[in-house]
Amino acid sequence: MNDKTSPVTILVPGRLHPRAVERVDKAFRMIRIERVDPALLTDEIRRDVRGIATAGFLEPMGPAFIDALPKLEIVSAFGVGYDSIDARHAGTRGVMVTNTPDVLTEEVADTTVGLLINTVRELPRAEAWLRAGRWQRDGNYPLTPATLRGRRIGIFGLGRIGLAIARRLEAFGLSIAYHNRRPVQGVAYPYHGTLLELAANVDTLICVVPGGAATQKIIDASVLSALGADGVLINVGRGSTVDHDALVQALSDGTIRAAGLDVFPDEPNVPAGLTDLPNAVLLPHVASASVHTRNAMADLVADNLVAWFSEGKALTPVAETAKVVAGQR
Repeated sequence: MNDKTSPVTILVPGRLHPRAVERVDKAFRMIRIERVDPALLTDEIRRDVRGIATAGFLEPMGPAFIDALPKLEIVSAFGVGYDSIDARHAGTRGVMVTNTPDVLTEEVADTTVGLLINTVRELPRAEAWLRAGRWQRDGNYPLTPATLRGRRIGIFGLGRIGLAIARRLEAFGLSIAYHNRRPVQGVAYPYHGTLLELAANVDTLICVVPGGAATQKIIDASVLSALGADGVLINVGRGSTVDHDALVQALSDGTIRAAGLDVFPDEPNVPAGLTDLPNAVLLPHVASASVHTRNAMADLVADNLVAWFSEGKALTPVAETAKVVAGQR
């Protein structure tokens, strides 16, 4: 991979999974800084760094940071979402960007189905009823007004994870439709050309799309209204895709029945009003958070760096940098 007299230097800005840190430190010369900030880049870092290992969803990495590292060849990001990294700019500078798809697909799909069931059948509230002694004191937990039976599922973002969710929900006997920027080849599920059209034709909307300007607050009051009074919103994509003021209002006044959320726009802060609503099931961004899956993600971060510097190729390049060639910069 590299000789002992001239090891490849990898920068790790901010927090990163410990397994990824351990592997990067073992395979390369690693330098750590507190956060993604050009002001923290020393002359040594600017001179030596050829790769970055980062939890890319935690803080923005824009052109100024990328351009400040003249020898940078690759940014290896932990997570599927990489909207906080300006991958398009990186591509124009001959810098490869990678993420960690596939290894978390099944875990996130499992969590999504669990979140949907918890939201529809009120299982967290039923458990709280038991733990508070109310089963003994007040009798059975009230019958839930909602059920999965007969629900019409709309998936917003039918990529790897969306397809894995769809397969699971098909096994529940539920109908599936979807909206993407364009139809997915080889998929028989009904396609709707707009998100509003999808919401109007289903009663359960599952959001799995990435963040960014194109999806900022795209699930707004009009989409929630179209979903209807029996509507359920599940979001495991990015918190920025939902207008949370509109969501709080919709949950409060009965525009929709319930919501299950694993992601929020300013984590770990939860938008005001959500925690007070009994019809909101809230998780602290745990969809992929098992030891097994997070270790696999950490390994892929390191494996992308190893493959790049030993073989001149990345294992999981993102679309914006798929054509970047080693040695191009």
